[in-house]
Amino acid sequence: MNESSAVQFGAITVVLLLVVFYGGTYLISHRIRKKKENADQYMTAGNKIGFGISAASMTATWIWASSMYASAEAGYTYGISGPIHYGLWGALMILFIYPFGKRIRAVAPKAHSIAEVMYARHGRSSQLMLAGSNVVGSLISLMSNFIAGGVLIAMLSPFTFIQGVLTVAAGVLLYTLWSGFRASVLTDFIQVMAMFGAVAVIIPFIFLAADFPSAFETGAQNLSPEQQSFFSSEAFLNQGAPYIAAVLAYAIGNQTIAQRLFAVRQDLIKPTFITATIGYGAMVIGVGMFGVMALYLGFEPTDGDVNNIIPEMAASYLPAALLAVFFVMIIGALSSTADSDLAAMSSIMMADVYGQNVAGKGGANPKTMLLVGRVTMLLATAAAVSFASLELSILDLLVFVGALWGALVFPVLASFYWKKVTNKAFTVSVLAALACFVPVRFEWIPLSGVVGVFVDLLSVIGIAVILGLMCFGFFGIKVAKVVAVVAAVVSAPFVVGFLHDYATLSASLVAYAVSTIVCWSMSVRGNAEFDFTLIAKRTGNFDDDDAVRPAGAANTLGPDGPARHEPTTVGDTR
Repeated sequence: MNESSAVQFGAITVVLLLVVFYGGTYLISHRIRKKKENADQYMTAGNKIGFGISAASMTATWIWASSMYASAEAGYTYGISGPIHYGLWGALMILFIYPFGKRIRAVAPKAHSIAEVMYARHGRSSQLMLAGSNVVGSLISLMSNFIAGGVLIAMLSPFTFIQGVLTVAAGVLLYTLWSGFRASVLTDFIQVMAMFGAVAVIIPFIFLAADFPSAFETGAQNLSPEQQSFFSSEAFLNQGAPYIAAVLAYAIGNQTIAQRLFAVRQDLIKPTFITATIGYGAMVIGVGMFGVMALYLGFEPTDGDVNNIIPEMAASYLPAALLAVFFVMIIGALSSTADSDLAAMSSIMMADVYGQNVAGKGGANPKTMLLVGRVTMLLATAAAVSFASLELSILDLLVFVGALWGALVFPVLASFYWKKVTNKAFTVSVLAALACFVPVRFEWIPLSGVVGVFVDLLSVIGIAVILGLMCFGFFGIKVAKVVAVVAAVVSAPFVVGFLHDYATLSASLVAYAVSTIVCWSMSVRGNAEFDFTLIAKRTGNFDDDDAVRPAGAANTLGPDGPARHEPTTVGDTR
C-alpha cells in the first residue's frame, strides 16, 4: 500500500514549490534589511516585539518538523497515549517558562542570552558552559530539521535525501543570513498561520480517506495491550516522563526560547507564552495522530524508518493538491525552527564569545559582531548538513539533548533567585551532574544491585526537584518545598528497585538531582550576597553603548559603573 498508492511529485513541481516558499520568505525578510545594520536588532529585535508576532514566533519555534515527526513516532510506538504525552507535556513546559521568564527579564531587561546573564551573575566558566551547551543543542536541532526536510523531499520527489538536505539548508540560510533574528520572527508569523490552516484541512481528510472509523475497530489487532491503553505505563515511563524532564530543561536552557523571551515586550510575556502553549499542544497532538492512524492501519514505513511515517502517510492518502499543501507545511515547520537555531547560535557567538570574552563588553565593535554572526550561520549550516547524513532518530536526539540540559536547570534558576549561588557552585554542580548522567544514560555501568538502588534514590530526588521547580515558578518557595517533599515520599515506594531499568528517564532525573544537591550544598553555607541590580548594569545593548561611552574609556568603565566585561561580586570565586 505504501508504494502503490503513493503520490510523488516531479522534479519541476518540487523545485517550483521550494522556489515559491523560500523565494517568498526571502522577499519578506529582505524588506526589513537596513542600510545601517544594528547588532542588537540582529540578536533581539530591540526587545519590543508585540504580542501577535511574538506568540506566533514562540509557537513556530516550539513546533518544528522534528516535533511533528517525533510525535508521530510516539503515536506509532506507544499508541494513542504517545502523542498526548509528547504534545501535552511540551505545551505545559511553555506555560512553565513565563513565571521564570518574568523574573529573568526583570533582572536583565536588555540581555541577549541566558549565558550573557550568567556571565554578569557569575563569570566566564558559567557563561561558556551554558553557551557551549546551547551551541551543541542548537546544532543537533538544526541537524534534525535538515533530516526531516531531506526525508520529506526524498520521499515525495526524484531527489535524494542529501539533495533535499542541501536544498533546505540553502533555503533557510538564504533568508536568515542578512537580517538574523528579525527575519526569523517575521517569517515565523506567516509560517505558523499557514501550518495551522494546513493541519485543519489535511488531518481530517486523511482520517476520512483512510476510512479510519472502520480501521479503529478492525485494526485493533495490530496494537498490543499497552498501545491500546490510554494510561499506558510503558508510554509514560519511556516517553512521557523523560519528556517532562527534557522539555523543562529545554525551556530553561534553550537559547531559541530565551531569545524570544528577551525580544518580546516585557509586559506581554504572560499572554505570549499562554497563547503558544495552546497553539503548540493542539498542533503537535493533532499531527501525532498520523502515527496512531498508521498503527491501526498496519502501515509499515519504508525500511522500518519511523521518520518516514508522516511523509508516507501523506503521500498514500492525499491528492496531489493537498500533498503540495502538506509539503509546504512541513517545509515551513522545519524552516521556522532551523532559522531560530541559526539566530540562536549567531547571537551566542556574537554576544557571549566575541562580545564578552574576545573584545570585552566595552570594546565590542557592532560591525564585527554582525560579521561573526553571519560567519557562524554559514559554519553551523555546513556542520549540520554533514551530521544530517547520519540519519539519526529524531526522537532519541530530542530526549537526549533535553536530558543533558537537565544538569543546568537548578543552577541556572537558583542563580536568578538565590544570592548565595557562586560561580564555583554553578560550575562544579553542572560538571558533576554530567559526569553522572552520561554513564547512566548509556549504561556504561551495570544498573543493578547497590548501584541500581543508588540511582533510584537519586531519581526520587530528581522527581522532587522537577515538581518543586514547576510549582516554585507559580506559587513560591513554600509551596514548592511542600510539593517536593510530598513528591519524594509518594514516588519512593514505586521508584526504588524499579526505575533504574529505564535508563533514559533515570539519567535525566539523576542529572537534576546531582546538580541540585551539589549546587545547594556548596552555596548554603557561603557568604556570598549578590546584588541582582548589577545584572542590568552589566548586560545591555552593544550598539547603544557607543553613544554614551566616553572616548578612550571603552575597556575601563561602562556607563553604569565597573567594566561590564569584568564583573566582580561578593563571594565570586573566579
